Amino acid sequence: MTTWAPDVLGDGYQQLTIPLGIDPDGEGEIDATLVRYQPEGGIDRTPARAVLYVHGFTDYFFQHHMAEHFHDQGYSFFALDLRKCGRSLKQGQTPHFVTDLALYDEELGRALALVREQIGGGTVLLVAHSTGGLILPLWLDRLNKQPGGSAGAGIAGLILNSPWFDLQGPSYLRTVGTVAVKAVGRVKNRLAVKQPPIDVYGRSLHVGASGEWDYDLEWKPLTGFPVTFGWLRAIRQGHAKLHRGLDVGVPSLILRSQKTHYSSRYTAKSDEADLVLDVRQIARWAGCLGDRTTIVPIEGARHDVFLSTEVPRKQAFDEVDLWLTWLHGHGA
Repeated sequence: MTTWAPDVLGDGYQQLTIPLGIDPDGEGEIDATLVRYQPEGGIDRTPARAVLYVHGFTDYFFQHHMAEHFHDQGYSFFALDLRKCGRSLKQGQTPHFVTDLALYDEELGRALALVREQIGGGTVLLVAHSTGGLILPLWLDRLNKQPGGSAGAGIAGLILNSPWFDLQGPSYLRTVGTVAVKAVGRVKNRLAVKQPPIDVYGRSLHVGASGEWDYDLEWKPLTGFPVTFGWLRAIRQGHAKLHRGLDVGVPSLILRSQKTHYSSRYTAKSDEADLVLDVRQIARWAGCLGDRTTIVPIEGARHDVFLSTEVPRKQAFDEVDLWLTWLHGHGA
């Protein structure tokens, strides 16, 4: 029997633990957590469509406004906190640590089945941010190789919010730097990559600093979690697969900021650009998802476009709604 429990987000939100057994990466028992938004009075209203959202690195699902928006568009809304992330993180585990992105197939497949069960076998729109925007296309490419493909598995489309399609920074990081990451990550996978703590992006978001969003700093610290060599090795392997070309099997919408702005201190410009990724890389590799890919730059958007200031945030949701109208017109 599926048992939903009250969620930390409060009224209208419930969570379901998905046991995943023993961690193949050696950190004990692991779970994933599925969260659903079901506001009061919504039990009798069961849309045949749902959204399944997947977060990024140093992240978890907390975005009330996103759930409410998709609900208002006629979707049941669900979000997945992956193993060792957010609600799924257990004491003694390394946050977000995984040595192969394909390991996430387990909770993604389980979550998809649960969501479709909740909506009576209807279709699911996948939405993902940043690292989630790399994980989901890789999973869909594998799913699309199975009989019936991704569409046959109930996937209607894919929306990616600033997906992490390549390693940002100087070019040597993508060549000799990646060779070093793969070598170290193979033998010392939990060793942390040395990098200065930078809290600019976190400060731009959190209500306790310069932002407007309230979230748990234990699950999403301002300076981010340490990056391990083993995890970064898995990311770079994922990037290489993406760059060789994928076929996700369904239409895709990619949203990104119009510009990147790297800085070690917070200024007004920090609220008007992607502080994390190089948006030119997102544009460059977007075509690797397969056919029917739409990419829309949002002026003044942050790295998480749905956490932007009011004007670009509204534009992002308007673009989503416009694309959904097109998607529905094509039978999805």
